Amino acid sequence: MVSRFAVLLGAGALSACGAPSSRQLGPALAGYSYHPGLSCAPFARELSDIALYGDADTWWDQAAGRYRRGVRPEIGGVLVFRRSGRLPSGHVSVVSRILTPRQITVIQANWEPGELDEDQLIVDVSEQNDWSAVRVWYPPLNQLGAHVYAAYGFLAPPFPATHQQLLRAIRPAATYGLIDARGRPAPRARLVGG
Repeated sequence: MVSRFAVLLGAGALSACGAPSSRQLGPALAGYSYHPGLSCAPFARELSDIALYGDADTWWDQAAGRYRRGVRPEIGGVLVFRRSGRLPSGHVSVVSRILTPRQITVIQANWEPGELDEDQLIVDVSEQNDWSAVRVWYPPLNQLGAHVYAAYGFLAPPFPATHQQLLRAIRPAATYGLIDARGRPAPRARLVGG
């Protein structure tokens, strides 16, 4: 019998962009597929058309004067997580649906190491309703994770997107996201898939 403490400890052990974990089978809120080696930032760049590079937590400052920053989600925009002990490089997720003013789904790479998640739930738990504190669906437990993550907010996409366009662009975004971006090509996944 698993104690409640063990379940909460497991939910709190969630880390993005790196640490190993085991996925339990069972009902899930979101679909997922395995893409070993795919990181959150290159994937989000390709899927969102937001041409930023480097660690995920640097995207917020890099976006100043280039992309609109705010506290309201837009489909195809990017939620930027702050760097923390659990997220040493931060994290970025692409907004796929807006469910309520405080609930969205995202498409993201490497929240669970090696996985690409589709329509994964994120909930705003901030006191000011400004998306500065969020909880993220934790697939191994099939529930919201216990940990609260700090976020900067949202980067608006350069071009509007629909949920269907994003779904069609997932495979090209995963492919291009694995390619070394030393030449800094413009994002191209939505052109191919969308």
